[in-house]
Amino acid sequence: MTLFGIKNCDTVRKARKWLEQHQLPVAFHDFREDGLAAAELTTWCSTLGWETVFNKRSTSFRELSDADKTDIDEAKAIALMLAHPTLIKRPVLVVGEQVLVGFKEADYKKVFAL
Repeated sequence: MTLFGIKNCDTVRKARKWLEQHQLPVAFHDFREDGLAAAELTTWCSTLGWETVFNKRSTSFRELSDADKTDIDEAKAIALMLAHPTLIKRPVLVVGEQVLVGFKEADYKKVFAL
């Protein structure tokens, strides 16, 4: 099980704390420090839909050029997320074949049958 995100993100901190409280071992992968493989991001987008993974409400999105913000499709979204990992909604929890984006306690409880 791997939790992807950035250390200073409040939502990532909540997810890490929740996993720790429930004694669930998880590897943490920081986008900024460790990078992100295109294959991994592509898998998340094909599993969940790129619109779920791509964060249009982020500060990073607002800072993009107008050209980058228009005509976004899956390929463009993936390219933008690889160039600017903070465009990815956080955290991303990968448990086997299952991928969760964001932190909702109810979803985590369901995945771990708690």
